[in-house]
Formats: sequence, C-alpha cells, structure tokens
Amino acid sequence: MKRSTKYLGIPRDAWIRGITMVILLGIWEGASRLGLVSQLMLPAPSKLAATLGNLATNGFPQGIIVFTHMRVTIFRILQGYLIGAFVAIPLGLMVGQIALLERAVNPIVTFARSIATISLLPLAIAWFGVGELSKVLLITYAAFWAVLTNTIQGVRSLDPVYVSVGRMYGARGVKLFFRVILPATLPRIFAGMKIALGLCFMVIIGVEMVGTVQGLGALIQQSRWFYRTDIAIAGTVLIGLFGLAMSLLLDFLERLLLPWAVGLEEVER
Repeated sequence: MKRSTKYLGIPRDAWIRGITMVILLGIWEGASRLGLVSQLMLPAPSKLAATLGNLATNGFPQGIIVFTHMRVTIFRILQGYLIGAFVAIPLGLMVGQIALLERAVNPIVTFARSIATISLLPLAIAWFGVGELSKVLLITYAAFWAVLTNTIQGVRSLDPVYVSVGRMYGARGVKLFFRVILPATLPRIFAGMKIALGLCFMVIIGVEMVGTVQGLGALIQQSRWFYRTDIAIAGTVLIGLFGLAMSLLLDFLERLLLPWAVGLEEVER
C-alpha cells in the first residue's frame, strides 16, 4: 500500500486538489473581471459568493432562504436513496445466488434500468400527484436499479474457488454467506451505490422543477424566470457540493469496511 506524503499534516493529494481548485477559480475570476466572459452569462466566483450570502439572508423565491432549499433537497434524496438501496441489496444478493431466478429477471432489470428516470415524471405525477411521494419514488427508482444491477453482478462474478475454500474450512449456509459471499460482493455493492448517488442528484433537479417552490431544483427553476444566472449557478454548485460530500462519505465507509479492497486498488495503480 502506498503512503501519501504529508505537508503540514495534510496529504499531498489534498494539497494538489486544493491548489488546482484555487487556480481554476482564479482564472475564472480574472476572466470575468477582464470582460473575457459575460458577467450575465457566467458570473464571477465573487459574485456567486455574494449571491449565496443574499440567498442565506433574504431568500429566493418568496423569501425562502437557501438553507430551507438545502434541507428539503437533502431529505428527499436521502429518503429515495436509502429506500432504493435497502430494498435492492438483499434482493440482488438473493437473485445473484439463484441462477434460474437471475436468468428470469435479467430482461426485466435490463429493460427497467434502460428507462430514463426523469421520463417517468409525467406518469408519477398522474399516479401520485405533485407532492412528496412522487418525488421520493422517482429517486428511489433511480437508486434501486443501479444498486440491484451491481449487486447481482457482484454475486455472479464471485470466483467459485472462494466458495470452495470456504466450504473446505467448514463454512455452510448463513456462515458461508456472511464470511465469503457478502464480503466478496461488497466492492460491487459500493460501486452500485456510488452510481446510484449520481443518478439521484441528476433526478432531483427534474423532480423539484414541478409542483414545488422548495428545494435546490425549484430554486434553479425559479431563477430562470428572472434570468438570474447567478442564482442558477449557485444552486447547481450547492448540489455538486452535496454530491461530493456524500461520495466522500461512501469512500470513507468503503475504506472502513473494506480496507483489503482499497489496498488492492492502490497496488493496481
């Protein structure tokens, strides 16, 4: 396993990422101030910071402050994401272990995951209305198929040698599952959860643009009526930051639960 060099107690990779971001923001700010890009079309970072401050104090639209938008969006994503993952993981583990069942459901899984989730928005509204249920169900749909697919593939790609060795050491039934099958499948499960997370953040924008004034998607939608590109970009940046934070959390949990898998990835690099 490689060791990351640290400077002032901070890993070198973190320094590289931080310096890169500072340089890019500096170029963006300079280009905007010099008039190389339109302030109306692409406001400078300093303008976006001022916009965020105004959103935090005065709010938009109808005086709804940005923290309310953030709370609503995060809650919707977490509901749909966790429901989808908690249903998909055990189902995928079961389907993956039964070859006949896997062959039977494979066409259904392939068909369902090929449908763009946002295309189901009109149906969700017709069936469940424009309230919270339709929004959460669409996010759940997006998360479910991504996690299910990767979980099934993780079980199906398990090397039979691992199972044979486990049985040689007396592992059977539940013990074999928890000692061999589940640990070997977890890397693919985490991969599916990361893919699902990205899909959920894409879906939330679409579902919050209909029938609500709360949420970051609604904030972005309302900003276009007033041609406030600064608000639209600020909302987009916040969504990206939330996605990054949740992705880092998944990375942390993966390193915590699967230190051996992370070690193998670093050796391969």
